This record gives sequence, C-alpha cells and structure tokens, in this order.
Amino acid sequence: MKIAHVVCVFPPYKSGIGNVAYHFSEIMKDDYEITVFTPDYKKQQYLDFKGFKVCRLKPFLKFGNGALLLQLIFKLKKFDIVHLHYPFFGTAEMIWLMKIFKFKFKLIIHYHMDTNNLSFFANILSIPSRLIQKSLFKKSDAIVCASVDYIENSSIKNIYFKNREKFYEIPFGVDTEKFKFKKNINNDDKTILFVGGLDRAHYFKGINILFEAISKLKIKNYRLKVVGDGELKGEYINKSKQLGLNNKVEFLGRISDIDLSKEYQKADLFVLPSINNHEAFGLVLLEAMACGVPVIASSLPGVRSVFKDEEQGLLVEPNNKNDLTKKIETILLNDSLREEMSRNSLKLINEKYSWKKVGEKLSKLYNNLVI
Repeated sequence: MKIAHVVCVFPPYKSGIGNVAYHFSEIMKDDYEITVFTPDYKKQQYLDFKGFKVCRLKPFLKFGNGALLLQLIFKLKKFDIVHLHYPFFGTAEMIWLMKIFKFKFKLIIHYHMDTNNLSFFANILSIPSRLIQKSLFKKSDAIVCASVDYIENSSIKNIYFKNREKFYEIPFGVDTEKFKFKKNINNDDKTILFVGGLDRAHYFKGINILFEAISKLKIKNYRLKVVGDGELKGEYINKSKQLGLNNKVEFLGRISDIDLSKEYQKADLFVLPSINNHEAFGLVLLEAMACGVPVIASSLPGVRSVFKDEEQGLLVEPNNKNDLTKKIETILLNDSLREEMSRNSLKLINEKYSWKKVGEKLSKLYNNLVI
C-alpha cells in the first residue's frame, strides 16, 4: 500500500506538525511504502529518510508555512492514501481540487489545530482554505485527531458533531528509547524546564507568563532552563532581565534530541504555559513524562486530556500567572508529591503513548480504508 504524507513542515525544522508526520512515517515504514511531500528546505529533493522517502517540492507560492505545491497534481496519482496534515494553506486547496476531479486515493485529514489569531496578511491568504474547508472535510474518508476533547471545542466542532463516524482519535506517541527515566540525583537548585520555539509561529507557548510566574516564587533555590530558538529569543532574554531573572534563567538554544533527553532527566518540573488553543496537544509533555518528570500545563482543550490533573502533574488556568506560581510551588516544595507524579507519568506513557500502540491504531485505519 502506498501512503503519501502531505505536510507544511518537516524535520530538520522543529515543529509539532512536522514531528508527528515524521514519527507516523517512521512507525509505518516496514508495512507500507511511505513518501512525505513537503515544501523545499535548503534546496533538497528526494532523500532516504530512514526507510521512507521525503520529497521536498519547490513551492509555486509560499508565505510562512503555507505553500502552493502544484506538482502534487501529478505526484499523488498513484497513491492509495493521502494523509494530509492540516492546516496547510495553499496545498489543502490543491488536495480539494483533486477530490473534486475524482482522484482515486483515499483522503485522511489529520486535524492538528485551529488557525485563529493569524496576522492580517496571513488571514487574507487563508481565505481560500476557509472557503473550501467544509467541502474538503466532506470529501475526506477519515479525519484523525489527537484528542476528541480538542475537536469538540475547535472551529470544526460543527463538522464533528454532524459526522462523528468520520473522526478517529489517535494520540501522539513518544520514543521511549530516546526519552527515558534516569534518577535525578541533583540536590542543588530545583530545575524547571521549558521546551518550545522562540519564534513568532510559536507565540502561543506562553513563555512570558512563565517568566512572570517564577519572578513571584517564594522559593529562591530554583532555575529555569529554556530550550528552543527563534527570532524572538532576544526579546525573551530582555524580558527575563526586566523581571530581575538574570541569574535564574538559562537559554540553551536549539539542542540535539540526546541532549534534550538529558535536560528532561535533570529537571524537577516541566512547564507548558500555553495561552490559547493553538496548542492542541503538547508533544513535549509526553517527552517530559517519559523521563519521569512531573508536568504543569494550561487547562486547554486537548492539552488537558494528555494527563490527569493531580496524578502526573497539575493543570493551570491559561494566562493566569498567579495560578502558575502557586502550582509550581506546590510541586517544587513537595518531594514526595514529585516522586509520586514521576511514577504515575512513567506508567501512563507505557500504557497509552508508546509508538507501538499508536502504530496499531493507524495501521487499522489505513487497512480499513483500502480493503
């Protein structure tokens, strides 16, 4: 069976959507012929990417992560399933036209997140995609989401409530060989970890809220490590300095997965303080829990379903720095609570979020659509 993943970004670009497309391709490569189609990155074309192909196409038009890939009209003809990672402005419209003209492939739409709060220009460019959205989803054969909770509160909730039979909840997974528990024997400062893009595309990660929250902590023996890079890094550094956090915040930049795993293992707490529903799940929460780290995350649709409040970590009200301060203190000041949450995190990952279990669900969907 030939499967095409169509996605707006792909590694080495750091993005949740791209990482999901990569891992889905990786776990299915032994059973299916997988090709990933994505906009050109550093002028590369076909690559052998650990047993599956990556075809990087030169866009006819491109803005941000949106792109018009006209070549897909010819390249997708021989595929059995097209797995479209949505949103993908420009290319989603191309896929819609192919279904209008009766292309035979089965279409899976993987709905990652809403696209609210776009810039003025991006909002204008998204108009065609929004106009054909209902028709595109109607012509799909299946719609995949990481969390039904997110979908029920999303901009496509009406489509969901009218077509529940089309929707399949397939959560993301985590590489438990790469991200695994190692006992933290650091008895010095308590370490808080944040992982996320420091660019405009990831403005919703809420790092400024985190800075304000830790500036109010009653405890003094802590440090915050920030993993990530982007054009806003300088602004975030200045913000931390304005709050008097010069000696409390360490910006590590972009690091390898091996080093990232080590940072998780050294952390006492991981925080994802996202401010709105552009955060639909939070893969970093899985990575942290796989390393036995208690987590704090905003109580947003989708994100709040990743773990259970007060078991693997704590949920906080979005944009509420006082609530975040309180929850950070609750975990950092209670060693036995952190140890209990660590054990619960490892158990949850093994029971629900291994890539093997995710692959079984995805394989069942693929086979049911084609057979």
